[in-house]
Amino acid sequence: MNSTAAKVLRAVLAAGTLLGALPSLAMADIYVIIYPGLSLTADDIKSIYTGEKELAGSSKIKPLDNSAAKSEFLSKALQLDAVKYDALWTKKSFRDAINPPAVKPSDEEVIAAVKATAGAIGYISSTPPVGVTVLKKF
Repeated sequence: MNSTAAKVLRAVLAAGTLLGALPSLAMADIYVIIYPGLSLTADDIKSIYTGEKELAGSSKIKPLDNSAAKSEFLSKALQLDAVKYDALWTKKSFRDAINPPAVKPSDEEVIAAVKATAGAIGYISSTPPVGVTVLKKF
């Protein structure tokens, strides 16, 4: 085998190895966390994040989006992509006067907000700390 063919073969093998690793990188766990004492079930997640459920008993639910884990959450929990999700909330905002979930930039910000806010629900990709309740792991 000449040197050019060997280089091409090595490049193809390297690319295949990298592509083979991508699914494991894209399959991070997502944890939906809630304020302790908030009475919700895993079945409520989709209806909360699509604006269909706003109350848990007499408590107002305060959903939080996590920009660092949003695409993974949308895919796993809601079976939506970001374009469809954003379009859904644009319609909800105008039609029903419902605000979309507040956006936090990181797991740490979501955790802090969920711990400090009665009625809060959010999602993170890191292991949940003490002080929040895990509603579901995706």
